[in-house]
Amino acid sequence: MNKTLLVLRYELFTTLRRRSFLLMAFGIPLLAMLIFAGATIVKGNSTGSSDATFETGAFELEIEGYVDRSGLISIIPPDIPPGHLLAYADEEQARQALESGDIAAYYVILENFVETGEIFYVYPDTTPLISDGQDWLMRRTLLLNLLDGDIELADRVWDPMDLELTNLAPEPLQDRGLGHQSNLLIRYLPAIMAILFYVFLLTASNILLRNISSEKENRTIEILMLSLNPRQMLAGKIIGLGIASLLQTIFWVGTLFTLMNMGGGTLGLPEEFALPVSVLAWGLVFFMLGLAIYASLMAGVGALVPKLKEASQASFVAMTPLLIGYMVGLLSPLAEAPHGAIPTVLSLFPLTAPIVMMMRLTVGNVPLWQLLLSAGLMSVTAYAIVCAVAAMFRAQHLLSGQSFSVRRFFSALVGRA
Repeated sequence: MNKTLLVLRYELFTTLRRRSFLLMAFGIPLLAMLIFAGATIVKGNSTGSSDATFETGAFELEIEGYVDRSGLISIIPPDIPPGHLLAYADEEQARQALESGDIAAYYVILENFVETGEIFYVYPDTTPLISDGQDWLMRRTLLLNLLDGDIELADRVWDPMDLELTNLAPEPLQDRGLGHQSNLLIRYLPAIMAILFYVFLLTASNILLRNISSEKENRTIEILMLSLNPRQMLAGKIIGLGIASLLQTIFWVGTLFTLMNMGGGTLGLPEEFALPVSVLAWGLVFFMLGLAIYASLMAGVGALVPKLKEASQASFVAMTPLLIGYMVGLLSPLAEAPHGAIPTVLSLFPLTAPIVMMMRLTVGNVPLWQLLLSAGLMSVTAYAIVCAVAAMFRAQHLLSGQSFSVRRFFSALVGRA
């Protein structure tokens, strides 16, 4: 046990003394916090001067026009700022106003609009179609005129339900802001978390691979093997690197947690948004289990690779399942299928669970039994891989000088070599 602690301490302090690791682990999050604090101060100072503009809503709206061939529009809704929806007698006048810059775009309401519901939207090539989401201006105007100017009825038709939601699931993130698809940060947060965990696991595993490959090249590992058994050495290296990587993960995810829970106004998040602490807690569990699995696999690669230059190519074999989990974790929330059959299965499969489960956790509503099952399977897998890789740290592998091959790697992993 004391020998394991010595290896642990050496691996931990060696990692923490690397400037590149310190910059990545703590420097970038601190810089993000400083930038965020500056943006918050600037926004606070400018709030007073922008309040009047915000109340009118005019700062978000562009001036648009319309040509009403149907003769339907006789009243403009009172909640539309005056002068932001202008009437033109014909399309020629509207086109001239568009070319001169008086309006950003214009609508053409056809003669048979009541029967067909068809209108045209004309805009410059340099402007995306309804880029600011202003179609509600014309929709509300047409609705009010179809209802003969009855504002109360128009409001009821526009929003027919006075709905109160009661969700029995534990801390669903959808009810805390993910339902607001208009906010890009919230919409892409599950994919962002998948990317972060992929980078953390990949970085930590590569550090262990480089350490073992370097020690193998300079023959330090031969000296260690004289006084340590393989499991002691491997356990000390994985735990030491795990502590350093855990500090990095806590700092990064904690920074993101703080920014999103306390900086909603600056980041443009809905007031009701909050990132549950359970996401952070379970995330750390899956990160440590994932690190135990992939750091062990990379250590096995390091034991078989004769030179450090070949390690990067060989590492792709061990990290392929993690890459698959990364792709699923990245694409599933963007395809609005975070709890589909494939993501669910991969979140339970130990080699892809660290990333895919983290993505699903960020979305929310993951059953507790799936979390416990996934963590249990990962624990068993991590122990089995550590034992298998420890067997690779034998003279016939460390001193053989043979080139790395996929067949040899898997044969050694199952104890056939």
